[in-house]
Amino acid sequence: MHKRTAHRWRLSSLLIGGVVLALGSFWLVQVITRNELVTPGEGLKTEPDYIVDKFSFVRMTPGGKPAYIIAGEKLTHRPSDDSLHVDMPVVRNMGSKQPPMTMTAKEAHIDQTNNIVDLVGDVDIRRPPQGASQALHLQTSALTVFPDEERMQTKQPFQMVVGASTVSGVGMKANNATGQVDVQSQSQMIVQPRAR
Repeated sequence: MHKRTAHRWRLSSLLIGGVVLALGSFWLVQVITRNELVTPGEGLKTEPDYIVDKFSFVRMTPGGKPAYIIAGEKLTHRPSDDSLHVDMPVVRNMGSKQPPMTMTAKEAHIDQTNNIVDLVGDVDIRRPPQGASQALHLQTSALTVFPDEERMQTKQPFQMVVGASTVSGVGMKANNATGQVDVQSQSQMIVQPRAR
């Protein structure tokens, strides 16, 4: 009888040890799996999910008409904030009543959520003369463009030539729809006399 009880105790302790080992193994597998799923996901959030070389895309108005075209050497999309980074961008507005403007820069950051384009490095904007609108040429180092509102602004030094007149300063807000320009500081204007 004593042998039978000792045998049961051994069997019970082996069974309990096996259950503890199985539960420990299950817990360890869960921890490893959870870490494998979380860690790469966190890394992927900051990594681009697609890159396109030599691209061009058209942004449409809510009414289905082309608003502006963005082209460039390389487009990189980051899913963490749904933003786009563009190398050597070319932006051309199309939906305005004003003549179309062409904007170029070394790079651009596009906030798709708020529809804001930040142009950086050798920003150059040109608008040809058309009808009553004179030719326009703007140069600065950085410019924020609000395409839907046809507005742009910079805190950097700039130079703008409209027709034969030149405006320069530091910091500027401009509205292409109304033709209004607000120079923040150090403004200088050279106006050519009108031809008689």
